[in-house]
Amino acid sequence: MKNSQVPSNLFTVAPGVWGRKDVFVNFFMIQDLVTNQWVLVDTGLKWSASKIKEMASYLFGDESTPKAIILTHGHFDHVGSVVKLADEWDVSVFAHHLEIPYLTGHSDYPPPDPTVGGGLMARMAFLYPNGPINIWRHLKVLPADGKIPVLPEWRYVHTPGHAPGHISLFRESDGVLIAGDAFATTKQESAISVMLQTKVISGPPKYFTYDWQAAKTSVSELVKLQPKTAATGHGMPMRGKELQKALKELQDNFDENSIPATGRYIANPAITNANGVMYIPPKKYDKNELAIKVFAVTTMLVLGFMWKTFKKNKRIRQNEDLLEVEYNY
Repeated sequence: MKNSQVPSNLFTVAPGVWGRKDVFVNFFMIQDLVTNQWVLVDTGLKWSASKIKEMASYLFGDESTPKAIILTHGHFDHVGSVVKLADEWDVSVFAHHLEIPYLTGHSDYPPPDPTVGGGLMARMAFLYPNGPINIWRHLKVLPADGKIPVLPEWRYVHTPGHAPGHISLFRESDGVLIAGDAFATTKQESAISVMLQTKVISGPPKYFTYDWQAAKTSVSELVKLQPKTAATGHGMPMRGKELQKALKELQDNFDENSIPATGRYIANPAITNANGVMYIPPKKYDKNELAIKVFAVTTMLVLGFMWKTFKKNKRIRQNEDLLEVEYNY
């Protein structure tokens, strides 16, 4: 039996594809339209498990479990609930072979870089975890030919730069792309843009991108696909001519608009291989680092309080409007 109450922040991407936003990151569910089985793409934050199960109950019925979990990459905001869900559901977790060190406890990611600018989300990056998780018991490596064993209508494209084994998923039949963090459809570095879900196409989240030339090449590879619909790890889906135009502009102006003017990895990327991180460029000295950290944390707390108050007042106004309608009726 399906749950009849629509979960908050649920959105439709395309036939058989749905997404849900949790705070600042999206996860997705894809249904095989032939078998009606479904898979989960990414698992959000540590507390996202209950929201993922609520979404599954609404879409597919109570006690429904996926055929598998697919990870676009292993950053903390995409694998937050994967250990809990994979253990509870006892399902396989598919990932690119270059992500394996970060999913089996063998290597940290390159540290996030709070010096890239662009807004408060970037300044807060010193708080974001970059350590590995360990899901070796459930982990399966995606085949090298681009096929996804549990999704025959889809294929994956290796899109590194933001993470070594980052992948994007593509359904050829109708041009649907799940891009992960290869690019975003909001300005992920800006807390205000994230809260308002301002729709603007931008490069991968700057604070975790460790190789900008690889990231640029990945965007070019996705542009070649000519997607008709694109859903990303951050921001709302884009479609049609709006998407085509935005992607072309992203590709043509990547150096000027996506690569930060300053940052740890701009001229000197981190080096990784199948064993994990081999080299990390030295951290740049910033005499104002402590003051910036204090300012960033304080500002985030204030913005969080303001946003919570705004949403509470909005709910009150909605309830008052509903009561007025019922009274007049």
